[in-house]
Amino acid sequence: MNKRFIFFAAICLVLLSCTTGNLYEKVVSIPGHQWAGNYQPKFTFNITDTATPYRVYVIFRHSEKYNYNNLWLRLGIQAPDSSAVSSVQYELPLATNEKGWLASGLDDLYEHRIGLTPESGDFYFKKSGTYTFTIAQLMREDPLQASYNVGLRIERKQ
Repeated sequence: MNKRFIFFAAICLVLLSCTTGNLYEKVVSIPGHQWAGNYQPKFTFNITDTATPYRVYVIFRHSEKYNYNNLWLRLGIQAPDSSAVSSVQYELPLATNEKGWLASGLDDLYEHRIGLTPESGDFYFKKSGTYTFTIAQLMREDPLQASYNVGLRIERKQ
C-alpha cells in the first residue's frame, strides 16, 4: 500500500510540475468556412511582465481542399493606452511540393501553429497592460475557401 501511494504521489508531482509557459491562446471559427477579407477577429489579452521574452504563434485550420501552399495575413497590434494600430504582413508556409502539408492532420483537417517570432530572437512587450491583436487574410481569393479556424497563441519563452 505504501509503495502505491509513493508511486501515485510521484506521478502527480511530475504532472503538476510540467508547464508550457502558455499565457494566452484563443481560436475562433471562420463563418461558413469562407474567410472574407473584412472578417478580422480580435484577440485581447493582458501582459504584466515586460521583462520576459515571448513567442507569438498564429493557428490556422483548413481542410485538404484549401487551394494554396501559403497564407498571407496582416497582424494588427494595438498596445495599451494607444489608439494607433501597427500592422505587420506575413507569408506563412503551409505546404511544400515535396512534403505536402506542413501541419498535423486528422482526416481531411489540418492545423498549423506557425511562429511569428524567430526561434533565435526574443520578443518583448514594451508596456504592461491590455493588448489587442487582429488577424486579416490578404489572399487574392476573397473569401478564402476551406478555412475553418484562425487563432493566436502567446507563450513565455522557455
